[in-house]
Amino acid sequence: MKASEILGSLPNWANATASEIVHSSAWAMPCRLGDAVCAMRHSEFDLADTLDVSILLEDEPHVLSLADSPAFEELHRLWPMRAEVPEPILLALVEKDCGPFLQLLENAARRQLKVVGLAGGADEGGLSLRVCREGDDVIAFAITASTKLVNALGKLAFIDTSDAAVRDETVQAVCELASFTLPQEELDSLAPGDMLLLPEIGSVPPRLIVCERFLVDENGVSRQADDGRLHVQGAEATPMTLGELFDHAASPAPAAVSAPRGLRLVFGDKTVACGRLDSLCGQNAFAVESLAAM
Repeated sequence: MKASEILGSLPNWANATASEIVHSSAWAMPCRLGDAVCAMRHSEFDLADTLDVSILLEDEPHVLSLADSPAFEELHRLWPMRAEVPEPILLALVEKDCGPFLQLLENAARRQLKVVGLAGGADEGGLSLRVCREGDDVIAFAITASTKLVNALGKLAFIDTSDAAVRDETVQAVCELASFTLPQEELDSLAPGDMLLLPEIGSVPPRLIVCERFLVDENGVSRQADDGRLHVQGAEATPMTLGELFDHAASPAPAAVSAPRGLRLVFGDKTVACGRLDSLCGQNAFAVESLAAM
C-alpha cells in the first residue's frame, strides 16, 4: 500500500472534513505559479497591512487580501505609497503583477476568477494561506472562506504524508506469532490447560496487525482481512508511528517485533482464549490459561 492509501484507510483522516484538512499543518496542495512548482499551505498567522481586492469565483463574491511580496514586482515597489495610487491604476497593477497568482488561485478553486475592484477591508474568519516554493514562502494571502472553496481545497489527497504532523501520529500495533485452523468441535471443547502446537514460530517471521486493519510483514503493508483462521497475537498493543508504517510500506522487511508477554487466541474479531507461549514435546505451543466470555 502507498502512504496515501494507508492514510485514507484511517477513520480519523478518512472522516476529516474539508475544513479540518485545509487547516492541518500537513495540508500542501500542489500548484503552479507560472512555471514554478509550488504548494499551497495553511498559515497560522493572520495577515496585517494587506491590499484587499473584491473578486468573483464564478458567481460567488470573495475578498482576496494580498500581503506585500517581491513576487509582485511593481506592486511591491509601490507598496508603501499604494494608498496614493488611483484605484484603476492599482487594479491594473494587480491584474498585471498578480496574473500568475490569480491563475494559480483560479486553478485551485476550479472556478473562473474575475477581479471586481478594491474592497473596504479583509473578511474576518477567512482562510489564511501561503504559496511555498522549495520550502520558502513566496506569497501570503487571505481569502473569504466559503463551502465551495473549502471543499475544492480540502481534499485528503493534498495531505503531505512526509509531514511530521502525519508521520509522528501514533497507531496501535499487535504482534501476531502464528495462525492456523482448528475443527469447530475442538474449538468448542477448548479448556484451560490445553496446549495448541505452533510449529510455524521460528520458521515464519512474526507480523504486526496495525489498527486492526493493516497487515505488516516482510511483503510490506496490506489490508487485513478475515481469513477464517485462528490467530495467536500479543495480548497488548504497542504504539508505532505512521512514519514507521509508511517506511515499512515503501521498503518491506521482516517486521521488527518484541516477544509479547501474554497471548490471546483470536477468531475473526473476537478473542477466544488468553494464554502464554509454552512448549510441548520440544515444540512451541499456545498454553490456554482462560477462555474469553462469548
